[in-house]
Amino acid sequence: MPEAIDFSKIVILTRTGLKKEQKKHVSRDEALSKLQRYCAYQDRCHQEVRSKLLDLGIYGDDLEQIMAELIADDFLNEERFARSYARGKFRMKQWGRIRIVRELKKRKVSEYCIRKALSEIDEADYEKVLREVLEKKTSTSSEADTFKLRGKVAAYAIRRGFEPERVWEIVKELLP
Repeated sequence: MPEAIDFSKIVILTRTGLKKEQKKHVSRDEALSKLQRYCAYQDRCHQEVRSKLLDLGIYGDDLEQIMAELIADDFLNEERFARSYARGKFRMKQWGRIRIVRELKKRKVSEYCIRKALSEIDEADYEKVLREVLEKKTSTSSEADTFKLRGKVAAYAIRRGFEPERVWEIVKELLP
């Protein structure tokens, strides 16, 4: 007679090859309190919260109700998330507008919220940070050929998400 199979523990093989035990489903109230703490700790976008709910085993109407409740109680506010995200990435990581927009789109933030987020970046500060990034890269580069140095410095700033036209204007000023 075949052996009885114990389905009480389901094991999933992840992409990395490590075994991961599937989480048990939590109740709706438990999930709500966990997500309230999750959102209170740091601003979150809708996609992050939805993903966290799915990880907790909350689906369908319960998921939508919890999302609505978090929004109603102001734990979840996508515009606030977008604004703080843009401010933080610009000030701390010195990212340009293009990179910030790309990252917000990756998180499925609405165009309206993205426009609001970009309004958080002061034009004078943006220009100042771009200059600082270019000057720092110029001073740390060991390239002797001015033409190659210009290309490397400009490429660096463009990878950080600054607009190519602006980058090249300032590079031409810094490295005539």
